[in-house]
Amino acid sequence: MNYRRRHGGRTALIAMLAVAALGGTAACDSAERAGQPRTVGDVAGLPVTHFESGLKPDAPDPGLDVRGVTKSEEDTIATAAIADVSAYWSEHLPSVFGQQFEPVKSLLSYDPDGKAVEVCGASTRDAMMNAFYCPPEDLVAWDRGQLLPLLRERFGPMAIVTVLGHEYGHAVQYRLGDKAGIDKRTTTIVKEQQADCFTGGYFRWMAEDRSQYFSVSTSEGLNQVLASMFFIRDQAGQSARDPGAHGTAFDRTFAFQLGFEDGPAACAKIDQADVDSRITELPFHSGDKGEGDTRIDAKAIGHLQQSLDQAFSEAGVQAPKIADDGGSCPNGPSTPPASYCADSNTVSIDLAALAELGQPVDREAEFRGRETTGIGDFAAFAEIASRYAQGIQHGVGAELDNVNAGLRTACLVGAWAGATNTEGNMLRLSPGDLDEAIAELLQPKSLIAADVNGIPVASGFARVAALRTGYLEGSGPCSTNYA
Repeated sequence: MNYRRRHGGRTALIAMLAVAALGGTAACDSAERAGQPRTVGDVAGLPVTHFESGLKPDAPDPGLDVRGVTKSEEDTIATAAIADVSAYWSEHLPSVFGQQFEPVKSLLSYDPDGKAVEVCGASTRDAMMNAFYCPPEDLVAWDRGQLLPLLRERFGPMAIVTVLGHEYGHAVQYRLGDKAGIDKRTTTIVKEQQADCFTGGYFRWMAEDRSQYFSVSTSEGLNQVLASMFFIRDQAGQSARDPGAHGTAFDRTFAFQLGFEDGPAACAKIDQADVDSRITELPFHSGDKGEGDTRIDAKAIGHLQQSLDQAFSEAGVQAPKIADDGGSCPNGPSTPPASYCADSNTVSIDLAALAELGQPVDREAEFRGRETTGIGDFAAFAEIASRYAQGIQHGVGAELDNVNAGLRTACLVGAWAGATNTEGNMLRLSPGDLDEAIAELLQPKSLIAADVNGIPVASGFARVAALRTGYLEGSGPCSTNYA
């Protein structure tokens, strides 16, 4: 985030919270009281499930001809993924688009450090950390030497399936042509949004247990899938108009969830007008000297207090004060590094811990498979904002420890984030900020999507959807959707 001058006027979240809408009770079982993520509702109509996702033990032999294929676990998963997504499209191209399916003509597994292979006019030695579809050769290729092992180690086997499902989505685009609005003038970002959306439709089919090859849970499994989409996001500050733009994590997860919820017909309707109306991939503002990176210090917390106070000014309750006094509550639930303390109506923070969380993501470390402590400044601000939102909810009489409290809180954080884009707010979103929120939301112990006790919602899919709802629609749906 970055600061900007106040231009006068006051900006408040448009739809205010109501006690009646936010009330209601729900019991916690012993596992939830122990800090386990809570199961809330469903995932686009499917039950929330918990099991290890991956290749089924009885999966058939794909029987595909893949150049360069090895017996590695990565190639085994990748080959099964190609067979599986082919089965998906063999059903859905005829049923949805009235068109017979034709599998891609060629498949290639390569190691960029191994023997060079000429493909699509280039050498595989120049295709490190990549997977791609080559239209002239009707070929899907993947880097088994670096990309696939990194994805599997960091996010699990379904990350490999996600990437290859996406690349196969590009092959489907070329088969659909006008039916998907694809021609030589179509921008890269539109093609990428469609391919992410097609991938979501494929994963819905898999989550319905219609795949012969893979099973995916709608909690931890989809969480890993969405986390892998954060990993393959564009660098903050890239423009959606750039020829190679693929989208931010916020944009990519939107498209994936659209496909998961509404299916491939909705994906084919994604066009430039749709993308222009909602895409968040923008270059840095000319006045953003830090390119989105703000130090989390006392001054920044002061600006955050003003921003939150302004955004929630019409809630009609006393706003909680942010205090750097350790991040815990002496007389109530503690969720360090930020806690809402109801007895004093304060948000207690551990500024040093939040400053560490607020360090920029080390992209080089990410691509080398090393863990990084920083998620970004907005992740730290959003964790504080989530506890502040708890205070606002407490003020209007909402219960803070029921099963919807985490989703409602994530939604309100999104609504605050959207409000910072308006004139008069002390803080302004920078490119990459929403991605930092996505990264935090997909952490096992996300605070943005947690109740007052720090218990997060089990489904990362639901967490991300709640934040996005607040960001795009304001605070109104936070009370109506998550009562």
